[in-house]
Amino acid sequence: MANIRSAAKAARKAKRREAINTARKSRVRSYVRKVEEAIASGDEKAAREALRAAQPEIVRGANKRVMHKRAAARKVSRLTKRVKALSK
Repeated sequence: MANIRSAAKAARKAKRREAINTARKSRVRSYVRKVEEAIASGDEKAAREALRAAQPEIVRGANKRVMHKRAAARKVSRLTKRVKALSK
């Protein structure tokens, strides 16, 4: 427990930020899961639409520092590659 007022406030702020970041992380994971499910079902059109929705969400997660920017780029790249492979 914080003994100093500023430390107590910092702890409250950290708790709020943690809740926001957890929600953001969950949101990114949900969008990625939708793309992966569409890929698994073999539906190219649905996979493409899901990727189109997921890409800005992943980038937003990186911009909000919920995930590293290179991890986000890698995730988008790999998903794109997998969706593209469906068309062949």
